[in-house]
Amino acid sequence: MDLKAERAHKHERVVELLARHGLDAALLTRRCNFSWYTGGARNYVGTADAVGNSTLLVTRQGAAVLTTNIEATRLAAEELPQRGIETVAYSYADAGERLAAFRQAIGERRAAADAPVPGVDAAALPPEFDRLRWVLTGAEVQRYRAVCRDVVAAVEAAARRAEPGWTEDELAGLAAYELRRRGCLPWVLLVAADERMQRHRHPLPTGNRIERYFMLATCAERGGLIAACSRLAHFGKAPADLEARHRAVCTVDAALISATRPGALLGDIFAEAQAAYAAAGFPDEWRMHHQGGSIGYLPREVRAGPGDKTAALDGQAFAWNPSIVGTKSEDTILCAAGGPQVLAAPSGWPVVRAAWKGFQIDRPAILER
Repeated sequence: MDLKAERAHKHERVVELLARHGLDAALLTRRCNFSWYTGGARNYVGTADAVGNSTLLVTRQGAAVLTTNIEATRLAAEELPQRGIETVAYSYADAGERLAAFRQAIGERRAAADAPVPGVDAAALPPEFDRLRWVLTGAEVQRYRAVCRDVVAAVEAAARRAEPGWTEDELAGLAAYELRRRGCLPWVLLVAADERMQRHRHPLPTGNRIERYFMLATCAERGGLIAACSRLAHFGKAPADLEARHRAVCTVDAALISATRPGALLGDIFAEAQAAYAAAGFPDEWRMHHQGGSIGYLPREVRAGPGDKTAALDGQAFAWNPSIVGTKSEDTILCAAGGPQVLAAPSGWPVVRAAWKGFQIDRPAILER
């Protein structure tokens, strides 16, 4: 499926949703929706912004991007070719021209928007719209595998090059370099060394120096698709108690992955993790950090929790991230009818064979250097 065919398939799905809700048009400015509909195009400049600076207008007849004269040339030349989407430009310095462009493009259509558009009277898109992103096409899965391979390679390359005495900030900088040289943009980049690894589950990097042990974790995006990955490394032989905790967290990860089947409720998958924590002797660790959930065009689409009635879907991506003090296990997987698939396995990295209720899978071990 080429990009134009993929866009046509997604267009049908949007039009069907609009018809169910008595709408004629959708305004898509959020990065996740813009990238999803276009097959990976970027409508932002500020990388920390969830809402872009260019808006897709999707109608029953087709789609167009409304944007400033600043962005129009790049979008037309680099982001939108082969997608069958036209670009409508207006002056960045003329608010009246911008408003006129939107009003002319929308006309009398009943429009809904995923984010407020100044001066445009549009309802909020139904929450159901988010579900359109969840099930990946075959072409998206192929692209996702490539993204995951490169994100895993970047994280593992940085972890292998780290040396005692480096600061967490220096390791984060190397990881960012390895990701960016592969065309991947880090949304989340976490580093913790030694005692900080014991204390914090979301450790933003600091000037703390690495002595013996560290974790490197990221959620990084290319073409809109976001891959999650965590790796742990120890200079010299890891202590036995740390190895035991890591084997336990890999068992919890195996429980989560094993339970990720089409139709399974996220609350039931979460319950498997709770049971695995308890069986490993850590019954309360799930309370210390969320366990992850579905992923795709956002770092997490839905975070699973106790009793969650959201069903996992065939062709939906997940990233579980169980943790036990000082350890973590995380990669990106695909929920599929034939069984869950890790989208990119460790590459030359040591592994732990983890098992849960007859299901077995290799998970990344602690790299000893």
